[in-house]
Amino acid sequence: MRKIVVQEFVSLDGVMQAPGDKEDTDGGFTQGGWVWPYWEDEIDARVGESMSEIDTCLLGRKTWQNHGAAFEPMPEGDPLGDMMKATPKYVVSTTLTDTSLWRNSTVIRDNVIERVRALKAQPGKNIGIDGSSVLVHALARHDLVDEYNLLVFPLVLGGGKRVFPAGQRMNLRLVESRPFPSGVVLMRYVPERAEGAE
Repeated sequence: MRKIVVQEFVSLDGVMQAPGDKEDTDGGFTQGGWVWPYWEDEIDARVGESMSEIDTCLLGRKTWQNHGAAFEPMPEGDPLGDMMKATPKYVVSTTLTDTSLWRNSTVIRDNVIERVRALKAQPGKNIGIDGSSVLVHALARHDLVDEYNLLVFPLVLGGGKRVFPAGQRMNLRLVESRPFPSGVVLMRYVPERAEGAE
């Protein structure tokens, strides 16, 4: 059974919104780009390690559109761009009708939980998901997330979209932590599940 790995950049108060730029201003969020003052080569290498462990991306529509607009135009021969273009991508959306923005993409329109369970049952590496807060919350509520791979940044944003759904308790077990010189800390957690549960 493949694992679904949630990979997020997150503030100390759990905010994941617009880490790279002002790509998500929902709710009047104005603090996009908060990761860059702390970015360093070691973090870049860690992100590369995480990407090498997945062979499928699962994304919400807004994250898919933002990523597609960034990765698809990259010139052929760019290692990251080529990898992201070649990776199969599943985008959950009831409104998206055209996937030409980003090659190798398939829309999941309905029966999302059943379709995700079917994806997990296929052979392959991990299924990676980043951003996509609504989708991450839905997967968490259905106990479909197998790992949270969080790069925690040393700042408090005070508000914004969060990694974990409100009102739901989850017991997690730490499987790795690694600090970086800039103050960012990698925290990898797996959900504690009942014996015999998926």
